[in-house]
Amino acid sequence: MAIKINNPITGYEVLKEAGENPEAQTQSVAEQEPNIEHVHEKLERPEMLLGSTYKIKTPLSEHAVYLTINDIVLNPGSEHEIRRPFEIFINSKNMDHFQWVVALTRVISAVFRKGGDSTFLVEELKAVFDPQGGYFKKGGVYMPSLVAEMGYAIETHMKMIGMIVDEELDTHQKQLIEAKRAEYAAQNESLSEASRSESDSEDFPSSATLCKKCNTKAVIMMDGCLTCLNCGDSKCS
Repeated sequence: MAIKINNPITGYEVLKEAGENPEAQTQSVAEQEPNIEHVHEKLERPEMLLGSTYKIKTPLSEHAVYLTINDIVLNPGSEHEIRRPFEIFINSKNMDHFQWVVALTRVISAVFRKGGDSTFLVEELKAVFDPQGGYFKKGGVYMPSLVAEMGYAIETHMKMIGMIVDEELDTHQKQLIEAKRAEYAAQNESLSEASRSESDSEDFPSSATLCKKCNTKAVIMMDGCLTCLNCGDSKCS
């Protein structure tokens, strides 16, 4: 039944069930949820931070690039202890890219200190392509740009501190890759000693092509099907 209210409302309160104690309920919630510290904008920088430095050597310059990520440890000594990136520095003797390197470090550090999920930076940086062309790292891994390799370095660091969980191949995929490698080696036993030693110096055969999934030069033709010996990707699967 509808009730018409003619007078103005001057106040209200929520009716409690019988026997309910609001103070006790608030206290129990506080006991269940401890004071957990998270990364946020107003978090002050400690005097000491844990850091890791990654060396990036590209064929684009004779000087290496050193990328340093400093982490802050929150809730130390408790079950809620976490380690999160707090700031980043990029140094090199090559001063050609000084302006954009400084800008990049400040932007990435600001994202780290903002808090929340900063793992999206990895994919954004890895997607940057150099219009003049990329390069191959040792092991046949293709890097589309120097910025992309910085993204891979940040990804490696985030995996180390547990922010990114590496998707490992399952047992079936590992067995398939090992079987393909053994089969390929058996088919090429007739190679000369020179060719064989040249192939052994690399992780994958010298005739392998680039895999579009893992950016590694590890794709070979097996049984009429292109198969990657690094990630297991196959056009026939």
